[in-house]
Amino acid sequence: MRKSDLANDLAKQRGLKTGVAADQMDRAVTRIVRALRQGRAAHLPGLGTITPGSTWTFRPTLPD
Repeated sequence: MRKSDLANDLAKQRGLKTGVAADQMDRAVTRIVRALRQGRAAHLPGLGTITPGSTWTFRPTLPD
């Protein structure tokens, strides 16, 4: 799936214009990368946590 596909899906789900949805995705990715570069974990609700280190690790959220 490409970024444009994700932006289109998000736009449809949220009732947004595709450009607005793409901007929201960009901001979210920027926040995640910034946190990791600063040595902080990035929590992705419903998905898991990306932890920085010499190699970044991903711990998925386990279903209840």
